[in-house]
Amino acid sequence: MDSLWKVYNNKTQPDTNRLKALQTISKSYITNNPDTSIILAEQLLALANSSPSGKNKKWIATAYNIIGVALKNEGNFSKALEYQLKSATINEEIGEKKALSACYNSIGVIYYNQANYPKALEYYLKSLAICEETNNTKGIGNCYTNIGLVYKEQLNYTKALDYYFKDLKLAEKTGDAQGLANCYGNIGIIYSDLANNAKALEYYLKQLKMCEEIGDKKCLSNCYGSLGNLYKGESNYSKSLDYYLKTMRLLKETHNKQGIGTCYLNMGILYNDMLNYKLAILYSDSCLKLSEEIGDVDDERYAYQNLATAYSKIGRYKDAYENHVKFKQLTDSIFNEDNSKQLGDMKTQFEVEKKEAELKIKSDAEQEKLKAIAAEENKRQQVVIASVAGVLLVVVVFSLFLYKRFKVTNRQKIIIEKQKQKVDAAYDMLHEKNKEVMDSIRYAKRIQTALITSEKYFENVLNRLIKNN
Repeated sequence: MDSLWKVYNNKTQPDTNRLKALQTISKSYITNNPDTSIILAEQLLALANSSPSGKNKKWIATAYNIIGVALKNEGNFSKALEYQLKSATINEEIGEKKALSACYNSIGVIYYNQANYPKALEYYLKSLAICEETNNTKGIGNCYTNIGLVYKEQLNYTKALDYYFKDLKLAEKTGDAQGLANCYGNIGIIYSDLANNAKALEYYLKQLKMCEEIGDKKCLSNCYGSLGNLYKGESNYSKSLDYYLKTMRLLKETHNKQGIGTCYLNMGILYNDMLNYKLAILYSDSCLKLSEEIGDVDDERYAYQNLATAYSKIGRYKDAYENHVKFKQLTDSIFNEDNSKQLGDMKTQFEVEKKEAELKIKSDAEQEKLKAIAAEENKRQQVVIASVAGVLLVVVVFSLFLYKRFKVTNRQKIIIEKQKQKVDAAYDMLHEKNKEVMDSIRYAKRIQTALITSEKYFENVLNRLIKNN
């Protein structure tokens, strides 16, 4: 903390460093000392507005958010809502999605504390949609818990537990100690409402251990209050009162008006159970005044109910009737048919939008897959076309080669035929000349034969001479 103060007080530091330091300091007080957190956040706002480069909208929105959360922790819901809406408007304008989802969640919490459950669910679902879009695991867990709280108020314990266990799974996965403590407490409350005190005590003790480890006073006060309620349900009034007093001490230390009002209410109910109607009326009346001041409609209606019970027990039936009528009027305004339908419609709309988004993602993925297939097919076609073109080119080249060879061969054939014709002509001429020679020889021989005596004649003459001798 000292190092952070040094950074903030050192005006030679860049504005961003000073703003970050002051933001961290302010947020460190937001739960246990919200008044101090508001003072520091106002300094943060002043620094953001006086930035040399002009108003720094991001840090202005951050300051508004811190002030809103601190005011909510004090129980000043109307003022808290004003600051959170300012922060949300700026974050939406500059596109800071993570900060915007946090604002929506805080706005939902404020509406929840004012018992405006349709509005609370509307902003929780808005926050959840952004958290899922940006993969904000911690934010998703917070939304699950808050949606579970709305279902708890509608007495839909199965649905509430479903969302609490979703959050618990995320908190275990991320090692979020604060988230785990809140989950244990919320699950314990459901089991307590279901009269499963053993299971409720198991989770409350887990919460208590975690709260003590992280030193969170708000978490501890919630846990003490839950244990007080549990022991009250078991008629262990002394132990219940002990935990309520522990809760009250921590709530006053942290200036948590909403928590103090709830504690007054619990003590009023406890004293009714203990048949101490004077103290029951005193604490219920204190709860009523504080709830009206901060706009906590839920605690206000229970205060009327508790006062009606106490007054009826001491015979003040007119006061009892008047308080019961006010209790019924507030209850009907919260849980009327239109509100229940509106809650269902918003949940249905969210599921439809979520499904549409999933289908769009799926459709986009399929389109990408089809594009990839088309690209691959196109690539393959190009390869085939290139191959065919290559083959055609080879065929054309080979055809040109054959054509040239054919022309050469044809020319050679013509030359050969011409030469053959010449040879044939020479042969015919030679044959003619040879015939003429042979004819001459035959003719000469005939002449010779005619002129010269034949050998036979000489042979006969010679033979006669020999015989004569």
